[in-house]
Amino acid sequence: MKSQPVRFYQVGSFAVGNRLVEKEERTVQSDASRSNALDSGHRACQGCGEALGARYALDAAMRATGGRLIAVNATGCLEVFSTPYPETSWRVAWLHSLFGNAPAVATGVAAALKVKGKSDVRVIAQAGDGGTVDIGFGCLSGMFERNDDVLFICYDNEAYMNTGVQRSGATPPAARTATTEAIGSEPGNSFGQGKDLPRLAMAHGIAYVATATVADLHDLEAKVDRAMELHGARYLHILVPCPLGWGSAPCDTILMARLAHETGLFPVFEAEYGVVTAVSSIRRYTPVESYLSMQGRYAHLFAEGGRPDIVARIQAIADRNISTFGLLQESVVGVGPETGSQ
Repeated sequence: MKSQPVRFYQVGSFAVGNRLVEKEERTVQSDASRSNALDSGHRACQGCGEALGARYALDAAMRATGGRLIAVNATGCLEVFSTPYPETSWRVAWLHSLFGNAPAVATGVAAALKVKGKSDVRVIAQAGDGGTVDIGFGCLSGMFERNDDVLFICYDNEAYMNTGVQRSGATPPAARTATTEAIGSEPGNSFGQGKDLPRLAMAHGIAYVATATVADLHDLEAKVDRAMELHGARYLHILVPCPLGWGSAPCDTILMARLAHETGLFPVFEAEYGVVTAVSSIRRYTPVESYLSMQGRYAHLFAEGGRPDIVARIQAIADRNISTFGLLQESVVGVGPETGSQ
């Protein structure tokens, strides 16, 4: 019986099936022999972006290092749902640190490996935005300043999700959390607060800084590969939507990550030694309202007449990011912030 290869095409999406690309261009996740660094059996919520981000990043790092990798994990969602005592879902050498000292613990691991002459074993530290932007910031800055040979990965879900969805230094303006309630004339999180960790990392002049989302797997894996080619302190900031804390549908996690980039609210770029070297352009520009209205944490901006003034302030942030990083190209599909309908 004769047969022919099956080719799948997706209409209206930027996704490409692995059957449509050459074997060497396929993602690590399409490889049956991938390491499955974060295996099945964990207790993440349905649609958890952090579980996806950790698996994508660690599998890519395992491939890049030939499996010679040690991961240090701060306390947080990722640690709690992956290692409920006495079980674990990790298939990689893995250490649990305190909430705020993962960079310091990883530094010690890297130093021990150096003393033992094991230059082929690489070290990754990972944490959520709370353990990175807030509690662990001092240790992280010290790791950058010393230029320790560690790749630090922040899985940013924009709040302290594991402890009840409290505000973090990465929570965006106007977002409702347990500690930034949607009340008063300025509901939700305040404007002008928080920290832009990727650019703070760049200010340290370290070898590599990049941002990524779980919506672009090829881009994320390529950035892990590049980070593992270099030595010294490196930083990767991955946006990982949280359906529980964001009030979004579990099935929309990838869409949420994609819209965060395509609105300009989350610029995707990479930098080496403090200089931006590449930017992921927006392929289909989307006004911020389309992104915000899909999330329960912004419901107060659209109820009872809404708050178009606050939406406009958030749009201004996105427009500034687009201008600063040059995220729009002339061929972009959709409506641009300055050019109008195309």
